[in-house]
Amino acid sequence: MRLNSRVILSAALGCGLLFMHGSRLQAQNAKASSADSATASDTSQDQEVDPLKRPRSDKERFAAQKAVRQELKGAYKTWLDQDVAYIISDEERKAFRNLSNDEEREAFIEQFWLRRNPNPDSPENEFREEHYRRIAYANEHYAAGKPGWKTDRGHIYISFGAPDSIDSHPSGGAYTRPMDEGGGETSTFPFEVWHYRYLEGIGENIDIEFVDTCMCGDYHFTIDRGEKDALSHVPGMGATQWEEMGMAKKADRFKGGFESLGNGPLGSGESSKQFDRIELAAKLFAPPPVKFKDLDNFISEHKLIEGPIFPFDVRTDFVRVTDNTVLVPITVQIKNRDITFVTKTGVATGVVNILGKVTTLTHKTVQTFEDTVEVEQPAELLEKSLDRRSVYWKALPLLPGLYRLDIAIKDVNNPDHVGLYGSALNVPEFNDEKLATSSLILGDEMNTVSSHDIGQGSCIIGNTHICPRVSPNPATPVDFKRGQELNFWMQVYNLGIDEATKSNQAMVTYQITDTASNAVVFEKQLESKDLGAHSDQLTLERTLPIAGLQPGKYKVTIKVNDEISKQEIAQSAPFVVQ
Repeated sequence: MRLNSRVILSAALGCGLLFMHGSRLQAQNAKASSADSATASDTSQDQEVDPLKRPRSDKERFAAQKAVRQELKGAYKTWLDQDVAYIISDEERKAFRNLSNDEEREAFIEQFWLRRNPNPDSPENEFREEHYRRIAYANEHYAAGKPGWKTDRGHIYISFGAPDSIDSHPSGGAYTRPMDEGGGETSTFPFEVWHYRYLEGIGENIDIEFVDTCMCGDYHFTIDRGEKDALSHVPGMGATQWEEMGMAKKADRFKGGFESLGNGPLGSGESSKQFDRIELAAKLFAPPPVKFKDLDNFISEHKLIEGPIFPFDVRTDFVRVTDNTVLVPITVQIKNRDITFVTKTGVATGVVNILGKVTTLTHKTVQTFEDTVEVEQPAELLEKSLDRRSVYWKALPLLPGLYRLDIAIKDVNNPDHVGLYGSALNVPEFNDEKLATSSLILGDEMNTVSSHDIGQGSCIIGNTHICPRVSPNPATPVDFKRGQELNFWMQVYNLGIDEATKSNQAMVTYQITDTASNAVVFEKQLESKDLGAHSDQLTLERTLPIAGLQPGKYKVTIKVNDEISKQEIAQSAPFVVQ
């Protein structure tokens, strides 16, 4: 994604030192103190020191950590040891075991699945659904005196899905070896060879062999293609073609190497590939890589920021979409001066990564978003652009309710430069019978987009492009310069409709008030029929030059008086003219 000046993560970790200093003479003097004095002193200290604030000894601290680890049981232990046993990384496993309470574990589990979701913007996690479908399939088809997910075939199926083809020998029996296995006739244990045309991160044309040497249905993974040979240890039977010709001995199969294959015309070439089979096995049974892991650690695992804080501001707005869905535009604003720029071929470029997530009070992740945004300027203009701001905008559809919004950003050219944001997100419900409005958005640019761009792109709501001005916090007014224009945008919902004329009838009033004197410096009224006579929803847009306003603090207010439903509503937003 690109902007005219583009956008995106870390804080400071402190550590403490404990030191002790004493002398043998002091210790001897202390021992010489009377028992009564010591008792009195101890009693005085017990009264003065709060036991809850007393530093714990190393022994107490280790005991507490052991107790925390022992808390991992029940559903959380099952999740770790069964549900995600094959896809969780060693680092994630260690982090999960070190969590101290169920609230942190729930948050970790939500983030674990979110990191693997191929479509982070969807509340449905396709990866998680497919993962559990594979577990169910493995349990149904590969059980062998133990759950199917515990078998090697179940492991591979859960990790990679169904193979493209299977060479299955469920009963074993007579088998003609290919020449790369020595040739000749033998009898085998039941075995299967799974073929994958391509596995990401592993390679092309992957063959995975499983052998049931116990004849009990438990096929185990093997790198030794000779293991399926049931006659390999039976004297005088199952000779390879080369052995039948007297050019090799059966005992030579077991003189080293990872495979017990008989010698043959292709034997020397195959022996050189044995280490490739070991490498393949390591890749097959390693957990898959995770996307955006570095950013997510700051949100889900509460990783401390080690470098300078990367400051940024966030604004959230609410726009009704349907009776049950609210569009929540999220605007992230960063000062160009806080971004690290790298100059190359006359162009200064700053790169920022953004990761955000919306969760419910029960830590269920309902929306996530992640982007890499660039801020580019000609090198000779970089210094002038540092006083500007870059904006990233994302609109999320949400159901009404109370959520938590977390955002993490990282300065790619300075990886230790990270910023975090976390806040409650209360998405309103728009009652059908009650006059209501969207957020009142103030911006310095506003224009109508073409029909092709409606609802598409950054800062576009409906057919209007407006990027909200963002302040450090809701209580701080946004600022404008006298040479700029003041644009404001708001929607009105649930206007009354006259049954006879099928039209609305409301008065809309725009006001700008000087908050220092409480004087109205601008006011204009419009009838709702001039904005859309037959609709119960109106979009109110207005552009005002502010060159005539003196520097100071102001407030823009939009009032709606509905003459049919006899309801009134108003929205206000403060701003500063510099």
